[in-house]
Amino acid sequence: MTRVLVHHDRADEWCDALARRLPDAEILTSEAGVGQHRDIDYLAAWQPPAELLAELDRLKGIINLGAGVDALLNNPALPRDIPIVKLRDAGMAGPIADYVRYGVLHFQRDFDRYARQQAATEWRERPMTDKADWPVGVLGLGAIGAKVATTLATDGFPVHGWSRSPKQLDDVTCHHGDEGLDTLLGQIRSLVLLLPGTAATRHLIDARTLALLPEGASLINPGRGSLIDEHALLEALDAGQLRGALLDAFPVEPLPEDSPLWRHPRILITPHMAGPTPLGDAVDQVAEAIRAFESGTPQPTIDPDAGY
Repeated sequence: MTRVLVHHDRADEWCDALARRLPDAEILTSEAGVGQHRDIDYLAAWQPPAELLAELDRLKGIINLGAGVDALLNNPALPRDIPIVKLRDAGMAGPIADYVRYGVLHFQRDFDRYARQQAATEWRERPMTDKADWPVGVLGLGAIGAKVATTLATDGFPVHGWSRSPKQLDDVTCHHGDEGLDTLLGQIRSLVLLLPGTAATRHLIDARTLALLPEGASLINPGRGSLIDEHALLEALDAGQLRGALLDAFPVEPLPEDSPLWRHPRILITPHMAGPTPLGDAVDQVAEAIRAFESGTPQPTIDPDAGY
């Protein structure tokens, strides 16, 4: 019998749902504790501890219960010869697109400025900037980034997308490579980060790239916290180069209480809630991945060297 171990803060829900889709498999949770798991075929997990990975020495495959795999790949106990698959969209793209729409509208319609006016009891209407005059850049055009970019284009914003290699999307001006990134940054008013967290993307948003943005641009990050050099971000905000930032992901989570990001007046912080994983779609993908592993059917797996 195929044995699947689930590690998640909602493990019981995942196990119940997965058992209905894989009735011939034994579905277990990691709650038994370290040292209590033997002969596990597949691990379905979100950020499993090193101690758990170290004892699972007979794995055939790992299913990452989320789109971001950087935490898993950086785990020192991760076996390097085990194939890994991850959730691809699984219902997350819609909520993330809504989060980004809110962020873009927050700045395009001056809600940040109106909040400061309210604090000063100031009644003053500001002239509205048309959507057509508010170009948005989306870095990362995978399943989620493509959904975000096309949604914003449908809403009426001019959208520029960027990826490492060339891509094409309807109604989106696509850029690629280092030169394409610089070109994009120079002509947008809101920048959206949806790249994977890899060695190549670490601190991609630093003092140099922030300086390429038009003065008064805004930043929205529902992607990975490692993408941003936080010191450079704070300096750009303090200098007025950057108007404001909406941040949902951070290198350390929960965000430490002593982080200066909490108290900066031009930063909005949310607790990594932009794209909660809908259980139904996600469990369907996990079940499909396990069936593919068992049958030997080819499926997209993570390249540990590339980081996605």
